[in-house]
Amino acid sequence: MELKKSLLLDYNQKLSIFESFPELERKSVSLGRVNFQYPGSAADKKTIVYHLHPNGNGYVYAKGIEGYEADPKGMVNIRDFSEEELRTLLKKAIFALSPEGVYEKETADGNDHERWVTPSGRQELEIIYDNELWNVYAGDQLDGTFRTYKEAVEYLVEEGFIKK
Repeated sequence: MELKKSLLLDYNQKLSIFESFPELERKSVSLGRVNFQYPGSAADKKTIVYHLHPNGNGYVYAKGIEGYEADPKGMVNIRDFSEEELRTLLKKAIFALSPEGVYEKETADGNDHERWVTPSGRQELEIIYDNELWNVYAGDQLDGTFRTYKEAVEYLVEEGFIKK
């Protein structure tokens, strides 16, 4: 038991790992705990690391990530994670909330596109992910190209379209 305990990462080691991810922003919360948020999230969810406590306990977002049993809030307890396990989960969590990860989840049924329409249904546009870019088409005509899914959606919403 002592051997296992000595292999556990302490608070400062975990903090160092989280801080090594430039995508994450540190947010201090109550009782000396720390959260890390992913401002680039394409989902409503922004908090990836929740309540990292000075005792080394904390949670990382893992909802829908294969191989992890998340609680009802989508979090996994990281008390006993090794550095490698923690880094792997963080990479997967960041991807799951990235525009590409959100798009992948939304199109998991095999579709490689989304259809958007005006409220009247008279006009229809399509978002297609192709070669690391998000293209918006009106029929065969390219209407716009965006670096992220979020930018493409913002454009469609500004133009008055809704997801079909």
